[in-house]
Formats: sequence, structure tokens, C-alpha cells
Amino acid sequence: MKKHYKTIKFIACSTLASMLLVGLAACGKKDPNSPGVEFMPDMYRSNSLEYYNVHTVDGDTVYNAKKPVKGSVARGYLPYVYENTPTGYEAAANLKNPLTAKTREQYEKEGEELYGKFCVHCHGVTGAGDGKVGAKLPGPPPPYNGTLKNLPEGKIFHSITYGKGSMGSHASQVTQEERWKLVYYVQKLQGPKEAATDSTAKTAAVTPPAPKK
Repeated sequence: MKKHYKTIKFIACSTLASMLLVGLAACGKKDPNSPGVEFMPDMYRSNSLEYYNVHTVDGDTVYNAKKPVKGSVARGYLPYVYENTPTGYEAAANLKNPLTAKTREQYEKEGEELYGKFCVHCHGVTGAGDGKVGAKLPGPPPPYNGTLKNLPEGKIFHSITYGKGSMGSHASQVTQEERWKLVYYVQKLQGPKEAATDSTAKTAAVTPPAPKK
């Protein structure tokens, strides 16, 4: 009888322990981020708000990611007037590099450092479009000292700002001032510009002056 009682007691304890374990294991199923049984909840759960999440405060829906006030301009940011369109790209040819406080060599040196961080993987060290990434693209970047040799500085800036072809926009990675430094270095890679060879230039070069009246 005593042995039978011990067996019943063992089964009862085992059943109770199993139920307790199942209950504890089920505590965290509703919330995948829940650690289950919380000995010190304040250490398990942060009181800070999660990034890019939505919260309800006093019945109002609040978004963590706030958009800037309409019409406001970020500190240190200069609005860019040309749109990301073929027309804007052509109009950007009129832009001139505003960085003149230092010598061209200084800007080229700073631009070279930026080029090594953001451009060399596609455009290559010499700008020939033979970077480790660029060489594997379906259409590798054109060489700076070849197809893009006479590309104006404004169009170079525009391309860095919005992206061109397989290249995406770098506006979020380099500031406007840094983009102009990159333009200086890209122009160095382009080499001397080719002289005008269109028919108008040739005609103008050989047309004799008009006779005096």
C-alpha cells in the first residue's frame, strides 16, 4: 500500500511539473520578443521607443520617423534647382564649381580621397571603368579619359547627385561640397579637354576678317 501511494505521488508530482513547464514555455508565444518569465521586467523591456515604429499616445497615432516641416531647409544644405530629368541634366552643363577658397591641387587631393572611398570600386583607380564592381556590370562605366573626356563639370556634379546609368545617387553619402571636390578630381582623371572640332569652329578659324569700308 505504501509503495502504491509513493507511485501515485510520483505520478502526480511529475504531471504537475510537466504542466508547469508547459505553462512557462507558453508564456512567450504571444510576443516573439518576450523572454518568457521575467524576474526583473525593467531590465528585460526597454522603455525607449523603437526606431521607425508606430505608437499610440493618448489615443493619437504617433510615428517615430518625423518628416521635416514643409518649406524648411536643413542646416548646411543648399537646395539643388535642377530636376532629375534629361532636361535637368542638360541644363546642369551651365553649373560652375563654386569651390575657389583653396588651390585646385588641394581640392583634387581631397577629391582623390573621396574617390577612393565611393568611386574606385566601379570606376577604377584611373577612371577607366575597370573597378572590381564596375567590370562585372552589364554596362561598365565609360572611361573618364575617353567617352567622358569632355563631360562638363556641371553634368558630373548632376550625375553624382542623382545617379546616371548603373550608378545610383550619392547625395546621401557625400555632401554638396564633397561632390564638387569629386568633380575636381574627376576632371583631373579626364585630362586636358579636347579642342573644338565642330564645323562652326573650323569656319570661324579660317574666315578672313571683313574688309574695311
